[in-house]
Amino acid sequence: MDIVISTLLLLYSLLTGSGEDNAAARQLAIAYVNSAAGQTLIQPDSSIAGGIKPGNPNSSIVKKDPQPDTPPIKGIYVTAHSAGGARMESLLKLVDDTELNSMVIDIKDDNGFITYPTTTPELQEVGASKKYIRDINALMVTLKKHNIYPIARIVVFKDTALARKQPELSFLHQDGTIWKNGRGESFVNPYRKEVWDYNIAVAKEAAKLGFKEIQFDYVRFPEGFDNKAATLTYSKTDQSRVDTVAGFVKYAREQLEPLGVRVSVDIFGYAASVPTAEGIGQDFVKISNDVHVISPMVYPSHYSTGWFKQKDPDLSPYETIKGAMLDTHKKLDPIVELKPIIRPWIQDFTASWLGTGHYMKYGKAEVEAQIKALQDTGIKEYLLWNAGNKYSPDVDYK
Repeated sequence: MDIVISTLLLLYSLLTGSGEDNAAARQLAIAYVNSAAGQTLIQPDSSIAGGIKPGNPNSSIVKKDPQPDTPPIKGIYVTAHSAGGARMESLLKLVDDTELNSMVIDIKDDNGFITYPTTTPELQEVGASKKYIRDINALMVTLKKHNIYPIARIVVFKDTALARKQPELSFLHQDGTIWKNGRGESFVNPYRKEVWDYNIAVAKEAAKLGFKEIQFDYVRFPEGFDNKAATLTYSKTDQSRVDTVAGFVKYAREQLEPLGVRVSVDIFGYAASVPTAEGIGQDFVKISNDVHVISPMVYPSHYSTGWFKQKDPDLSPYETIKGAMLDTHKKLDPIVELKPIIRPWIQDFTASWLGTGHYMKYGKAEVEAQIKALQDTGIKEYLLWNAGNKYSPDVDYK
């Protein structure tokens, strides 16, 4: 089928879905269809990252896993609030009592706050911190004591805190105010090398603290950005958004790999099944070329009617995850030796916003069905997402 028709059908299926959490997916679909490049009011300058010429498909990529002997990772998401609070005790017990062996902990969160009292002058000057984790060194000692593989989650380009502190690094309306999305969040500009270096500085401090892996999230432009770009003021180069985002990932790996830490990136689950998302600047393959681990977010609730031949994907966790993984292998198999470890995010929450008849309560059976789908498609690693860190009891994390 013609790619345009396929994409329009994809857009239709996503837009007719319901639910608050499907908003990002619908915006992603829009990004595929409306991929015309935006014009800007500020010309490139020396501080813009595009001059590095990252993401060149003809350039050689040399990456090496700095931790080749690491066992398969099976982890849970842990907010900074949980990591620094009373809930941590029960989460430690969960990992101790099961085959789980890792925690993904917010080190720079969705608002852009560094989540502990950083002592690095550069980070204190550029960013903003909160004392959610009051004693980061004590936390690292605890993780080591429990044999937990620590992963530092760093939210990159969604950064309301930095946008407010340095508006010139963000996207501005013509009246000089900072652009916000429908949820009141602001992004910073992926073209700006200062933004790259700031986030990598956060990652380097995390590595120094003892984190074994840096997981970058929101490595992209805002959803539906190409519908807004022409009306916003921001710096850019002649680099495409895709090459700019891929360039950041390459740059980050080159900076962090010598420190002995892995680099991983979270990416929309849809990215494995559809063409390049030019609007938000994400190319599944280009990003995968330069990471040690790729983590597609394949929550069944985030797929709309018709995906993987399922009327309601949330009701079919096994079939949905299996379909997503088959598409992921198909997308990444051609890059052969550059194929990263595939470690998906799977669902351990109930998507009640989908509406009666379109969702079910997720618990032990539904989590295990997703794990079985991963096993049946050759995937040995996974991460569990629950925004409140309340994970289903008695799950067999085989």
